[in-house]
Amino acid sequence: MSNLKRGSVAVVGVAESDLGQVAPHTSPLDLMAQATRRALDDCGLKLADVDALFMAATQVRMGPMALAEYLRLKPEYFDGTQIGGSSFMSHLAHAQAAIEAGLCEVALIAYGSTQRSVSRAAASPREYNYYETPYKPILPISAYAMAAARHMHQYGTTRENLAEVAVAARKWALLNPVAWEKEPLTIEQVLKARMVSYPFTVRDCCLVVDGGGAMIVTSAARARSLRKKPAYVLGTGEALSHATISNMPDLTVTAAAESGPKAFKMAGLKPADVDMLSLYDAFTITPILFLEDLGFCPKGEGGRFVAGGNIAPGGKLAVNTSGGGLSYCHPGMYGLLVMIEAVRQVRGECGSRQVKDCGVALAHGNGGVLSSQCTVLFGGPSTV
Repeated sequence: MSNLKRGSVAVVGVAESDLGQVAPHTSPLDLMAQATRRALDDCGLKLADVDALFMAATQVRMGPMALAEYLRLKPEYFDGTQIGGSSFMSHLAHAQAAIEAGLCEVALIAYGSTQRSVSRAAASPREYNYYETPYKPILPISAYAMAAARHMHQYGTTRENLAEVAVAARKWALLNPVAWEKEPLTIEQVLKARMVSYPFTVRDCCLVVDGGGAMIVTSAARARSLRKKPAYVLGTGEALSHATISNMPDLTVTAAAESGPKAFKMAGLKPADVDMLSLYDAFTITPILFLEDLGFCPKGEGGRFVAGGNIAPGGKLAVNTSGGGLSYCHPGMYGLLVMIEAVRQVRGECGSRQVKDCGVALAHGNGGVLSSQCTVLFGGPSTV
């Protein structure tokens, strides 16, 4: 994707579906359709304007066909890339390539999950792995716990540092009316919560909720005539590292160290130019790893970087202003919701959690067990 053009496309519509515990007998496709209608209303387009479809899900077989049938769409272009929670950042990069190539004009990216209603095990069944399953890991939790334990051993990161991530997310969530969590959280409460897989307590782990989202993408030229201020795509980067945690080359270094530089190079920006970060926080270790690998602090310093409320409201750097997967919502694969918050920050729509003068927002997605990493930089009109 190195030949994509900075700012050639923009996100013009975003929306969540209902979140939390959805109505009985609701399907993932119902949630995708609900979010799609809301995203189209957000930008003033109609379903008939959509000529490209991108989706990934764990509960829907042959997803693009199923969603196209549900919406009664016959897309000119479609993509069902499934690389876990970062799939949707990848979809955005692919949508940009397709729009630039003239293969489509208006792209829909959608996701939906009823994992809380049907149980996470039913929503995301695990494949048998001959090299790992005999050891009975609790996946994906144990995989991320291994990375956290290694980071603690190698760099002196503490459980208190991990807890700072959960507490900061909760403080942001209390500013978000649709966030799942409604009560304050302290470091002591995180540390004393039920242990799940050392060093993680239940408060170090993401939520399990139903939900979904949708995003509408079109050319920069068309975007300027629509209802909302465009969020231009300034840079994208994609990278794969491994599939199974036993094959991760270094438990403390993710492929964000590759995807981030690609996105910054395309955008012509550096970390100091970013006003807010929306990072995939399936567990408290992931924002720490991504802050390091994306260049916001040196390797090994992530734990100390987040200490003292530095990523909480009023802190040094605004991170996961929605409340993140830890306190806002996490319906299985969370990457689309990560981008929705970044887009809303660039558009200045976040109310009491709005980052002042947010010109550039970074959204970073993670898939599998730290396996796939995709980075997107969004910018407002002043950046193009």
